[in-house]
Amino acid sequence: MMRSAAIDRRSFVKAAGIGFLAALTPKSLLALEQADAVYASGMRVADGSYAVATVTERGEVVDQVALPARAHGMAFSAITGMTVAFARRPGTYAMIFDARNKREPIVISAREDRHFYGHGAFSPDGRVLYASENDFDGNRGMIGLYDAADRFSRIGEFETYGIGPHDMAVSDDGRLLIVANGGIETHPDFGRTKLNLGAMQPSLVLIDAATGALVEKHVLPAQWAQLSTRHVDLDEKGRIWFACQYEGHRKDLPPLVGHFAKGEDLTFIDLPEETTRRLANYVGAIAVNRREGLVGVTSPKGGASVTIDARSGKVLAETTIPDAAGIAPARSGFAVSSYDGDFLSTRSDVAWDQHIVRIS
Repeated sequence: MMRSAAIDRRSFVKAAGIGFLAALTPKSLLALEQADAVYASGMRVADGSYAVATVTERGEVVDQVALPARAHGMAFSAITGMTVAFARRPGTYAMIFDARNKREPIVISAREDRHFYGHGAFSPDGRVLYASENDFDGNRGMIGLYDAADRFSRIGEFETYGIGPHDMAVSDDGRLLIVANGGIETHPDFGRTKLNLGAMQPSLVLIDAATGALVEKHVLPAQWAQLSTRHVDLDEKGRIWFACQYEGHRKDLPPLVGHFAKGEDLTFIDLPEETTRRLANYVGAIAVNRREGLVGVTSPKGGASVTIDARSGKVLAETTIPDAAGIAPARSGFAVSSYDGDFLSTRSDVAWDQHIVRIS
C-alpha cells in the first residue's frame, strides 16, 4: 500500500537533513513544506540544457541537477533513496543521484557495444540496478546489471529474449524481471530510425532475476504484430499492466492497454472506440495508483490522460492535456506532466520529459 502523502513528505525531509534544506531557496523550501508528495523528472530548461528536477505534485521545482544530455525514464529505490535518470535512446549514460542531499551524482556509461533504451529498475533491496539495453550489432535486447554498492559498476547482463526492450519492472519479491520488448530494431548508426516496421516482434517476458532464465514469453497476436509493447507497471496484487504504441495504419483501432500475471495469457482492455481514438494509437506512459486501484495512461500525440478502474477495466475519466507526458500516482489519482511545462496546477518555463517517478 502506498504510504500517506504526509508521511511521504516527512520521510523525504527527515532523510534530506539540515544541510540539504539549508541549501534551498526560501521559495523552494516553502514549496517542499507544503507538498503532499515529491517526484523526480527529467526536463529541458529555458536555456536549452537538460536537468533532472525534484518537484512537488503541484509542479514546483524544489531542486535540480544538470544532466549531460536529454533523459527519458526514471527509477527510484525506496530503500536507498537513490534515483536514476536514464538517457533517451540511443543514449549511453545514466545518472544516479540522491535527491535528498548534495552528494555528487554518479554517472555511468553503457559498454561500448550497447546503448540504453531509456528505462530501468532497482531490485527491491536497492542493491542491483537493472537497465534495458541494446546489443545493436547482435540485434538483441539485453538487461544490464549494475552493483549499487560499487558505484554502479557493471556486473553482468541478461538477454530479454526479444528485440527493442523498452520499459521494465521488478516484481515486489525481486524474483522476476518484467520486460516490454517493443519488437522494433534500431541501430545507433541510424539514430532513432525504426528499421523493421514490416517485421516487428513485440512481446512481454518474465525473466528469472537470479539466473536470467526465461520464465515466460508472451508474443502479441499476429494481427497486432505492429503493436509495440512499451511500458509496464505493477498493481498491488503483482498483476502487470502494459501499454502500447501502434506502428500500423493510423486509421486502425488496436488495443492499447492490457494486463497479465504469471501463468496467464495477455488480456487487453476493451477501451471505448472514442477513447482509443483520443489516445491516437500511442500511449506514452502508464502508472498504477495501488492505493486507489487505478491505472493511468497518457498520450502526447492525443493530448490526453485516461484513468481506468483496475478491477473492472472501465474508463473513469478522460482529461485533455496538450502534449501530455509523464504520469505517476498522487494522493488522489495521478500527477501528470506535459512537454509544455505543465505539472498539474503549475506551468513552468521548462519542457518536462516523458516520464516522472514518485520519490519518498
